[in-house]
Order: sequence, then C-alpha cells, then structure tokens
Amino acid sequence: MGSAYLNANGKQAFGKPERAVPRHGGLRKAAAVQTLASLVWIPQAAILATAVGRIANGGGFNDVSWLAVYIALLGIAKSCLEAAGGRMAFRAARAELTARRELATAALARRSPIDSARPSSGEAASIIGEQAEIIVPYLSRFQQARFKASAVPLAILACVFPISWIAALVLLVAMPLIPVFMALIGWRAQAASEKQLAATGGLNGFLLDRLRGMATIRSLGAVDATATRLRADASSLKTRTMAVLKIAFLSSAILELFAALGVALVAVYIGFSLLGEIRFGAWAGGLDLTSGLFVLLLAPAFFEPLRELSAVWHDRAAGEAAIKAIDALSAEGLQLPIEADAPAGERAGGAIRLENIGFRYDKDGNAAIEAFNLSIRPGEHVALLGASGSGKSTLLALIAGHADCETGSVTIDGQPANPALQAKIAWVGQKPHIFAGTIAGNISLGRRNVSTQSVAEALNLAKLGRFARLHARRPLGDGGAGISGGEALRLAIARAACNPEACIVLGDEPTAHLDAETANEITESLLALAKGRTLIVATHDPRLAARMDRTVVLDPESARGAAE
Repeated sequence: MGSAYLNANGKQAFGKPERAVPRHGGLRKAAAVQTLASLVWIPQAAILATAVGRIANGGGFNDVSWLAVYIALLGIAKSCLEAAGGRMAFRAARAELTARRELATAALARRSPIDSARPSSGEAASIIGEQAEIIVPYLSRFQQARFKASAVPLAILACVFPISWIAALVLLVAMPLIPVFMALIGWRAQAASEKQLAATGGLNGFLLDRLRGMATIRSLGAVDATATRLRADASSLKTRTMAVLKIAFLSSAILELFAALGVALVAVYIGFSLLGEIRFGAWAGGLDLTSGLFVLLLAPAFFEPLRELSAVWHDRAAGEAAIKAIDALSAEGLQLPIEADAPAGERAGGAIRLENIGFRYDKDGNAAIEAFNLSIRPGEHVALLGASGSGKSTLLALIAGHADCETGSVTIDGQPANPALQAKIAWVGQKPHIFAGTIAGNISLGRRNVSTQSVAEALNLAKLGRFARLHARRPLGDGGAGISGGEALRLAIARAACNPEACIVLGDEPTAHLDAETANEITESLLALAKGRTLIVATHDPRLAARMDRTVVLDPESARGAAE
C-alpha cells in the first residue's frame, strides 16, 4: 500500500508529505545551562587544589577559609543550574512530545475510512499513548548528555594541556574509543528497540481485536488457539525486551572500562611525577602538588559526561524508535480531501456528478475505478449493481468525501465532495457500529438538534417500535452484542432519519447477509427514509436494484459506468 497525501493543489499524491517537524529551542537552552553547571567544577577543582597545596605548605585556617567559601558558593550555583536545566529540558521535551502527538492525532483523523493501511486502533493507541512517552527521557536526558559530552571534555582538555601534555594525551587517546564503541553498539540497540516497539504495538492490536471478537471466538471454539497465540506473542515480546536491556548494559560496561583505564593512567602518571620517578610530560620541569591534584580532580570529570551519555544510551535507541513510530502515523496513508466551505445559504438539493473519475488505492497497483462518469438528479434513486470488487463501495466513499479521486472530480450540488459536506449525507452500511448505551443515544449520537420527538418518529420509520419497548430499560452492549443484523441496520436507518439536513442517502450493501423477509423489510424502511432524497445503493442484490429508479451496472474489470 503506497502512502498518499494531499498536495498543495488539494489532490491526492503519493509518498511522504512535506511536514514541519516540531522542534523547541528550549532543549538547546536546557543543554547549555546543564553544560555550564558541569563546567563550574573546573574552578571548584582549581580552588580545591590550591587549598590543599597551601595546607601542605604549612598554611593555616585563615589561608583556606575564603577558598572554602568560594567552593561552597560554586557548589550552590552548580546545583541551581543543574536543577534549572533539568526542569527546562523536561518541559521542552513534554512540549515536543505534545506537538508530535497532535500531528499524529490530526493525521489519523484525516485518514480515509477506506485506507486499508490504517494502523489498528489498538496499535495507534499504544504508539500515541504508551510508546510515545519514551520520547521524553530521550529528549530531556540523551540530548543534553550528548551536548555535554561534546563540550565539557574539550574544555577540561584545554585546562589540562597547559599543565601536562602527557596527561592531556592520555585523555585524548581514551576519549574517542568510548563513542566509537558506543556507536557500534548503538546501531544494534536501535534495531532491537524498533523490533521491541513493533512487537508491543502488534500485541496490543491483537489483544484489542480479540477482545472485540470474544463472542465470535467462543462460538467457534477458538479460545484455546487464541490463548496460545497470545502466550507466544507475550513470550516473544519478553525475549525482545531482554535483548534491548542486554545491549544497554553492555554499552555501560564498555564505557566504564575505558573511563576507569583513562583515570587510572592519569593517576599513575601524576603519582610517579610527584614521587620524582617521572620527570617528563609537564611543560615546567615537573608537577607540584597543586597542579597535579588539579589535573587528577579533572580526570574523572573528563569522563563524567561520557559516563552519563552511556547511562542514557538506551534512551536514544528507544526514543528514536518511538519517534519513528509516531511520525509514521502522520506521514503515511490515504487522506480525506481538504475541506471546503459551502456557500452560505445554499439550499440542499442532492445533485451528484462524477466526471471522468479515476482512483487507485496503491500508486503501483491497478486502478479501482477508471474513467467513470455518472450524473444523478436530486431525489433520484440509483442502484450501483455489480459483483464484489467492481468498485461499488469505492464510488460511495468518493461521494461521501472519504477520499479524493486521483483524476476527475466528484461534485455535490456543484461543490467538490469533501468532509465539510457530510452533513448533507446519511450513511447506511451493512455493519453499523452500535455503541454501549440506550437506543435513543445510539440514534441521536449526541446531536443537540435531535429531539425526543425526532427519535420517536425515526423509530417508527425504521419499524423499531417493538424493539425499543423491549430494550427501554436495558442498554445495548458495545458492538451490538445480543441484537440481530437486521435490527442493527434499522438502527442505522433511524440514525439517518434524525438528520434533517441530509439530502443524500448512501447505502452500502444494506441487504447483504440477510434473509429474504428481513431484506424486504430493510428495503421498505430504506425507501421510506429516502423519500424526497437522493438515494444511491451499492448492491449485488437484483431485487433491491429493481426497486430503484435507475440501475448502473459496473464492470469488475474497469469499473466503467454509464453516465448521463
């Protein structure tokens, strides 16, 4: 399935749309503040080394008291900067996550109902609600740690080099080994994280789908098979999660090894230099206690940002995988046409014109509809008759504004078909969704302009009076549990009857899978609903087609139809 979107001209196009990726400058400011907090240790180390040197030379309390005050003040400033930087990073990360969620949610809302590549509701909910949370530690911790790892070691190296070139050389040699090995491990970690997130989304989608179809699973005796599949998927997810954690621990171990070796080599060199065993490596003849201690205090701080980077390296792999997953929700899929406001005060008529339209679900696949023309007068009843795969449902979807045609145009009362015109359209599908709640609530659907009297009249039109009395005090179950297919269809007809603005009724196989008596009753209710309205019915039932004013036979090969 190729991805499709709307280009600047409002036409369907394939590929990835140009989309502004949300970026917040607060992340860079937070990284700068946290880096400044880490750099505060350099003057602290210098003052501490000076104080120890004075004490070693016989100095007293008065010689180091002010130095202690300076160290305390710098420590307080460092703590405040770290706290402020962490708070700024968290808020900026939450803001960017919110922006990405809004983009993904808006894109899913624009996805066409006929897009077969849409992610399942369970998978989409898992990505947006659960997996997306991994982005916050990635942006608030890893991005800041990476900035510090690139700035702080260089600043420390600039302070160490004027004192001892050999100590600077040891740090310089040890530093590149850490990111090189971490990058090698990071490629493996990211691939493992992407597989783990995909497995999580798939498991959530599978579980939600099976919960919805529990009644069917029980009736078919497939409970044990479903439980076996669920246990296997859960075991696979556990294995993938442990693989990600294993890689995370490995990256931390490698960094600790190189950091420990680097600090140990610097300590050995300084120790032997102070003992007089090594007389080279320093610019001024040798190291004294103050300069040697200053270098030794900076050595662990040199590796601290890299150690912090290793601790959050797993956040990078998981965060980038989560960003890729949530961005995929907004970058792919067949989208609804762009909404266009109808002229104010225009009277609804129900005239429909399909002019030379062509449509395909996949840019590399065969055309579902090709060069199709059809004109329908206001109030006319038309049947689209044809076998499965002939394009009947696709034509209804294009009229309803569920997708934009690739070529040609679809107009309703002279306006391009789009979601803004859906108030003019009533839809009666073969599998209407029944919400948990009362019958009146399922018919009104929360519309404020639907009165109790309108609901009662709709029930009578759909011949649901007896059904309403039986369920007056018993709410309907989610998905229509316990009611028949014919009753569900009558509820859909009653919903449509409560829309006074609807001048067009679209029926998608309304009599499919029904017995002859029930199909005849549904047909009568549908005709009563469509009285004075334009009715288009997609069907392969010749009895229903015979009740229409006109029948358009669709060719399964090319989906070409008769016109005018």
